[in-house]
Amino acid sequence: MEFLFIVFYAAILGLVAPYVQIGSDRYGSLVPPAIGLASGSVLWILLTWLGFGYTDAWIWSIVMLGMPVAMFFGAKVLDGQRKKIDEQALAATR
Repeated sequence: MEFLFIVFYAAILGLVAPYVQIGSDRYGSLVPPAIGLASGSVLWILLTWLGFGYTDAWIWSIVMLGMPVAMFFGAKVLDGQRKKIDEQALAATR
């Protein structure tokens, strides 16, 4: 049940992402929320494994703050990598 909240939160982050400069023409609009969902899932599993309870505020705070941070930096890294690949492909055609 708790995982559904993480999925719902990732969907909300996906709706907000284009308005906070995360969107790019180098990847699809579902990539940032997918990064957020993957990072939230990994954080949730890791924190559960470390012994955090599902009713503890810490697990929710860490996951809810970690997802947008991972989404932002993951999208920026992906954008930079794709930009470099595009520049290399353009240089190869000259």
